[in-house]
This record gives sequence, C-alpha cells and structure tokens, in this order.
Amino acid sequence: MKFKTPTIIAISMAIGIATGAGVTAIAAQPNMRSALDHLVAADAFLAQANDNKGGHRVKARSLISMAIQEVRAGIRYAN
Repeated sequence: MKFKTPTIIAISMAIGIATGAGVTAIAAQPNMRSALDHLVAADAFLAQANDNKGGHRVKARSLISMAIQEVRAGIRYAN
C-alpha cells in the first residue's frame, strides 16, 4: 500500500505524539519535541522506501531509533 507524503507525515506525527513525552514536555521542550516528530517522520519515510539500499536504509532506521530514544531521554531529563 502506497501512502502520499501528507498522510505519512500525519501518521508519523500522530505516532510521535501518542508515544512521546507528556503535555508538559511538549510545552517545556518545543525544539526537542519538533526534533522527535521529524525523526519519527523520517523513519516512516524510510520504512516506505524500496529495497535496502545496500544495508544503508536498515542502518539509518536503526540510528533513527537510537536518536528517538536519546531525544526522549533528554526530554525526560530536562523535565
């Protein structure tokens, strides 16, 4: 199933909001929240990409996953 870009972004942002930090963290950490939303969106785009690109797509998704964890940890720490 192919999704259009606005749909992927909307789904990614919904997932990020649903699984991200609480409302306080969003208000207190707008730049970190924005970074988290962009990382989630990037992962969604990579998930839709064709083929593996010589292992680079899988590695990129793994690194994005680690980055998401670090951003969430930073938000929790700052709050």
